[in-house]
Amino acid sequence: MELYLDTANVAEVERLARIYPLAGVTTNPSIIAAGKTPVWDVLPRLQKAVGPEGTLFAQTMSRDAQGMVEEAKRLSNAVPGIVVKIPVTAEGLAAIKLLKKEGIPTLGTAVYSASQGLLAALAGAKYVAPYVNRVDAQGGDGIRMVQELQSLLEMHAPESKVLAASFKTPRQALDCLLAGCEAITLPLDVAQQMLGTPAVESAIEKFEQDWNNAFGTLNL
Repeated sequence: MELYLDTANVAEVERLARIYPLAGVTTNPSIIAAGKTPVWDVLPRLQKAVGPEGTLFAQTMSRDAQGMVEEAKRLSNAVPGIVVKIPVTAEGLAAIKLLKKEGIPTLGTAVYSASQGLLAALAGAKYVAPYVNRVDAQGGDGIRMVQELQSLLEMHAPESKVLAASFKTPRQALDCLLAGCEAITLPLDVAQQMLGTPAVESAIEKFEQDWNNAFGTLNL
């Protein structure tokens, strides 16, 4: 199972990489733009934050296949091993096929249906990213869509992985993992919610109180 952070906040990645078993960091144009640091500056810093074994994801901006391929090559040259995110449109599918031939790994992004995700996988995407909460927000069932996509990939494109994205709650992320997803990417707030249960602190305080009452110290 691969756990990613969906952010371009270098300081937070550095902090959480010490704590969480991270596989890397995913970004998108909106995330990069929010940080107001050029992509060519922030990606090397993110790579340093996650370490040499961590994987980065960054997205192209062009709308046509040839432009996507050219931008993907620039990203790959700037950060060797990067996975290039390609929106799953008609032109995006064409770009994914071309990049597969070039040996540049891709992630099919902006996936709102199982059929769309399957096409990306069949075109050669290493990862496919269904947008769970965004599907819910449009009146759909994001978890069910992920379940269907996971089953389709297992049957017809086993070399591709579902990397579920767009979460508002830890429950959504856990449901995707229960559906068999091999990878998820979490925004910072959801990542911290997965660990931040108030009852944990209360339990620790009770342990400390009992130990201190018995032995007059909080150390072993």
